[in-house]
Amino acid sequence: MHPPLVLSFGDPAGIGPELAVAAHRLAGQPFCVAGGQQLLAAAAARAGIALDIIAIADPAETAAAFARGLPVLEGPDAQYRPSEPDADGARAALASLNMAVELARSGLAAGVVTGPVAKSAIAAIAPGFIGQTEFCADACGVVRRDAVMLLAGPQLKVVPLTVHCPLAEVPGRITQELILHRTRIVDAAMRADFGMAQPRIAITGLNPHAGEDGYMGREEIATIAPAIARLQAEGIAATGPHPADTLFAPRQRLTYDVAIAMYHDQALAPLKALDFDAGVNMTLGLPIVRTSPDHGTAFGIAGTGAAHPGALCAAIRMAAEVAERRQARA
Repeated sequence: MHPPLVLSFGDPAGIGPELAVAAHRLAGQPFCVAGGQQLLAAAAARAGIALDIIAIADPAETAAAFARGLPVLEGPDAQYRPSEPDADGARAALASLNMAVELARSGLAAGVVTGPVAKSAIAAIAPGFIGQTEFCADACGVVRRDAVMLLAGPQLKVVPLTVHCPLAEVPGRITQELILHRTRIVDAAMRADFGMAQPRIAITGLNPHAGEDGYMGREEIATIAPAIARLQAEGIAATGPHPADTLFAPRQRLTYDVAIAMYHDQALAPLKALDFDAGVNMTLGLPIVRTSPDHGTAFGIAGTGAAHPGALCAAIRMAAEVAERRQARA
């Protein structure tokens, strides 16, 4: 038996708290929450979910407490005011995130599942905060470029090569070295965390039609194709550059295990179209297991009952599966 998973509750004004209480009976996997006793009790009441909030002092109490209700560790808390984000809520979200990550780093938790936060709200009270991926990398002493974002659902796994940057900057950021570096991390993670003996990695082009032999752009010829050739020489089963408009079609998805796309929307648009209610954001390259639902705070529907817990449940299940694989290898 591995230690339990720990969940950070996310921004108190978003959908994170209501999804956390809904996941208790739907995820099929015990977990505890890093703080938020008052917050979660109020969220459960607002959602009409009959659920006892069980205060625990140690993650080791999770399994026994989970049978009676939702185990919540003593820690940060917040008022439940759905759709009304404020600085106090951002501070509570950051404190819950920090607590959860530290429990995973210490080995008291098998992994961390992070609830959705508002990046700008936390950055306003913690300058330098970029996102939870970067926060986890910094906390683990991992260089940020080594923390790779994987988006995974039942029908697709995809990695954006460049992430949160203006589209105009993307061509300048794509280098052979970046493609090599990130693809190697993806290949290693697919083997270690997902049990793939020889992961098939499809790499997109940047331009329409993957450049069409240079007619629509030369990044594929000058940068992407040479990087793929080097990866193949290393024994990595990489292919491409593939036109992104056809790579995510049903028959094409049968030809690879994970895709690497050149920029954020090229990766996330197909994942969210196919698997929005079951999409998971997992950070590869960390010494801890970290997953998150692949959606944001959704302030506009918080507290209305419209939020779907599927992605959070999928994130909890994926974290548990990866933790078990890591434990089996240890």
